[in-house]
Amino acid sequence: MIEYKLGNVEMRFADIIWNKEPLSSGELVKLAEKELNWNRSTTYTILRRLCQRGMFQNEKGTVSSLVSKADFISAQSEKFVDETFSGSLPQFLASFARRKKLSDKEIDEIQKFIDEHREV
Repeated sequence: MIEYKLGNVEMRFADIIWNKEPLSSGELVKLAEKELNWNRSTTYTILRRLCQRGMFQNEKGTVSSLVSKADFISAQSEKFVDETFSGSLPQFLASFARRKKLSDKEIDEIQKFIDEHREV
């Protein structure tokens, strides 16, 4: 899998695309100007960079994603657990729960997830 990494500003830009896709490149320029205070050339420079990374495409003036936001977030989460906890999800959960008390609802959701993914 291609490794994706976005800075804070690139992530805000990507969110614009994910939230509005497919959208025309002209509409993207207007949204980036309004939400990020970017000019046209900045928008196209960042869009080109993210297209080269394989995250988005700009075909015939229509911008859309090649990587969904859910897939991007999943890859980032997996990378974080791999790098920080040697790939151990139980260590991550233990560390997380040490600082934040899990609600009964959260515990039930985690248990449901475990039950659904348990190998039979």
